[in-house]
Amino acid sequence: MRTTVDDGLTAQQHTTTGQWLAVAALTFGTFLAVTSEMLPVGVLTPLAAGLHISPGAAGFSLTVAGLMSAVTAAGVSRVIGDADRRRVLACAMGVLAVGNVLTMVANGFTMLVISRLVLGVGMGAVWGMAAAVAARLVARRNVTLAVSIAVSGVASASVAGVPIGTAIGDAFGWRSAFGVLAALAGLAAIGILVALPVLRRPVAPRAGTAPAPRLPLLRASVTTGAIVIVALVTAHFAAYTYVRPVLEERTGMSAGVIAIVLLVYGVFGLVGNFVAGAVAGRRPRATLLTLAGGIAVAIAALTAFGTSTPGAIAAIALWGIAYGGVSVGGQLWMTAAAPDRIEHITGLYVGAFTASIALGALVGGLLVEGVGLLPLLWITAALAATALAAGLVGRSPANP
Repeated sequence: MRTTVDDGLTAQQHTTTGQWLAVAALTFGTFLAVTSEMLPVGVLTPLAAGLHISPGAAGFSLTVAGLMSAVTAAGVSRVIGDADRRRVLACAMGVLAVGNVLTMVANGFTMLVISRLVLGVGMGAVWGMAAAVAARLVARRNVTLAVSIAVSGVASASVAGVPIGTAIGDAFGWRSAFGVLAALAGLAAIGILVALPVLRRPVAPRAGTAPAPRLPLLRASVTTGAIVIVALVTAHFAAYTYVRPVLEERTGMSAGVIAIVLLVYGVFGLVGNFVAGAVAGRRPRATLLTLAGGIAVAIAALTAFGTSTPGAIAAIALWGIAYGGVSVGGQLWMTAAAPDRIEHITGLYVGAFTASIALGALVGGLLVEGVGLLPLLWITAALAATALAAGLVGRSPANP
């Protein structure tokens, strides 16, 4: 019979193998959730052709999923109350599987939108809870590492998920890629039920312990972090959603070469995730702002030198290592800004992040349809620079 785990677990000096396996199950969940949302980037051209819609309309599917994810992530911790987090996460993976099945069988724009709405619910719940749950599964000395590992599923989605999904789509058709994701999401639901302990709402302070003053969630450092994340993620996804058409049109790359370039992006992104995780626990502000500057430079470099294959690959690699650290860097900024409200701040952060994915995909689509690919890149580079400026002048968490 399972025992219920409370927040006293973090007082342990060592984290057991079973607890690390539970963190690994969460990581696989975030990996599948983000891969499911981002796969249209890798199969954008064949997906649009198969549904007889424009690339801009196909890119809008990211907007739909992102908006639904944002709403779900921001509210999930309030809605579930004292429900077992393990069961909630498993159910969310089931919803993710259903969303992928609906995408696989879509026969037009309307069905695509419905499928991405369903998928957004699953993604928002999984990502919105993963970091907060991971922090409760390990000893206190391992919390930063556990959060970095759980959130590394986001970067790993770029390393393996999108490139492999793109390769499957190119080899067997884009529908097959979503079918594989549906099957894996079902397996992940089972893995979460087996690996995680029973986890209820985080425990309140014990009797006799003086409660800490309850600060407002939207304090100055949280607001600054949210502004940086919204501007930075919007800029990234406005450009990255259309990276395949950019590489096809400006560099003349084939589908196979693009899959390799996306893999390069993802490998560097995974490196960026763990480097940022190691540093951001101590210096979240410096880490996140360095990443913002890297994204601005990378997009500008792709714009200026993207007609050259080596230049494009170098820009994509820099882009990968910079953006790969954003999810964990932003998460640790928010955790440092509101350590007293971990579940709520995580939901708020993921809600802002996924809403920015939606906004970026929408802005990117409007810019592509209105002014073309090259102006899109220059505008998004400027927006990334704006994120850097906002972080420089705004309030930072307790750590610099």
